[in-house]
Amino acid sequence: MTQVDAYWERGRTSLRARVDRLRGKAWAVGQCAVAAGIAWWLAADVLDHQSPFFAPIAAVVSLGTSYGQRLRRVAEITVGVAVGVFLGDLATHVLGTGAWQIALIVGVGMTAALLLDAGVLLVTQVAIQGIIVAVLAPAPGDAFLRWTDALIGGGVALVAATVVPRAPLRRPREQAGAVVHRIAELLRAAAESLVDGDVDRSLEVLRDARGTDALMEELRAASSEGLSVVRSSPFRRRHIERMRVLAELTEPLDFALRNTRVLVRRVAVACYRREPVPASYAAITRDLADLADLVARELEQGRMATRAIDPLIALGRATATVDPTDDLSAAVILAQVRSLIADLLAICGMDPFEATDAIPLR
Repeated sequence: MTQVDAYWERGRTSLRARVDRLRGKAWAVGQCAVAAGIAWWLAADVLDHQSPFFAPIAAVVSLGTSYGQRLRRVAEITVGVAVGVFLGDLATHVLGTGAWQIALIVGVGMTAALLLDAGVLLVTQVAIQGIIVAVLAPAPGDAFLRWTDALIGGGVALVAATVVPRAPLRRPREQAGAVVHRIAELLRAAAESLVDGDVDRSLEVLRDARGTDALMEELRAASSEGLSVVRSSPFRRRHIERMRVLAELTEPLDFALRNTRVLVRRVAVACYRREPVPASYAAITRDLADLADLVARELEQGRMATRAIDPLIALGRATATVDPTDDLSAAVILAQVRSLIADLLAICGMDPFEATDAIPLR
């Protein structure tokens, strides 16, 4: 692949990632837009406030585009915006506007927020909104209405925060499936390298394996977001147990991916050094890849992969009967296959110690 081809492929990958990111946040963007419009309508048309600037601002800033800790974030930011706006209105009404007044508003607001043991978001919003209020002169008669606009926007955001799509509930299982599918792909490629001894391909597989950390980061983020959604939305509470189980799979999935990288690295070493590896080791690695795909499909369907337990145990027992060898690389490869079987059994719901005991030594 030429340098130009590499840049072109990287650009295409980057574009796909950006489109996927937009698709994943489309609901949140639409929700912010609708909440901003409703907040303005309530403040301007229903309550007859003149230019209720802070209503849509509070709604959008409170909601954001992340579902993690959403209700807490909405509450903190709403209070922060309202307090900041009120302090700004009070200070400018009494003291006027200027550099020292702004400094006073920020100092008093942040101090009050910290004394209330507020979070970082609330402390910051108190300061920011106080500055905005001090700079923007209110319409006649609206000097002390702007903080209520912030409360209106926050109230709209609070209601909107309880309405979440199913996507954050699907993402953890889809991402868990993606991790296991990636493990299967790497195992299958490693098995092919063991068969043909292609050094270049084994090194390419190793490079691919070393780039899998992002998969786990995405899984952790998806699991955290999913748990936050089911805890914050009364309409999704029934999914909390399933989300908790999926979140608990993060650790064995991480172990499995790490063990896969070790196996792939040892395959690359064996190919580079032309070390002999029994053909049965490649066959078992290929069989393990097929079972990993089965586990991935079950996870993607929202089921614990109990169907894969018996085949995995059978494969674990088969590893005790393969051709013995004194070659280091072959021994490491076999050991990693056995470790991966135990990891996949844990992903299927078995206790890790029971999974280890299910794989006989010899």
